[in-house]
Amino acid sequence: MTQKNENKSVSSKGGFTYDLTQRIKLIIRLMADRRVNPLIKVLPIGSILYVLLFPDLAPGPIDDAAVLWLGTYLFVELCPPDVVQEHMKALEQVVHGEWRDPSDEEDVIDAEYWEAR
Repeated sequence: MTQKNENKSVSSKGGFTYDLTQRIKLIIRLMADRRVNPLIKVLPIGSILYVLLFPDLAPGPIDDAAVLWLGTYLFVELCPPDVVQEHMKALEQVVHGEWRDPSDEEDVIDAEYWEAR
């Protein structure tokens, strides 16, 4: 009997800053979602508080980054997979628009300004 392993991690589709901002947006959305267990929401809050309240507990900035990464990683992994996927899809949606050059002459309305006194 084979069992499928669902991958619910955030996939990498851009550069480092894009992935980081997507991860932060995902965590904010999951923190606001009522379907996520409140006890799980303690993980990212606790990791931020640890970094702020105990900055000199271990030497170097690497431990702070590791604590933040571990807290946020575990938070996303412990959230319900369907909720994570729903928020990831919402973040990946592209808003389509149309580019217009603002210097087009046909869109300019020529008028005179006057004040009524």
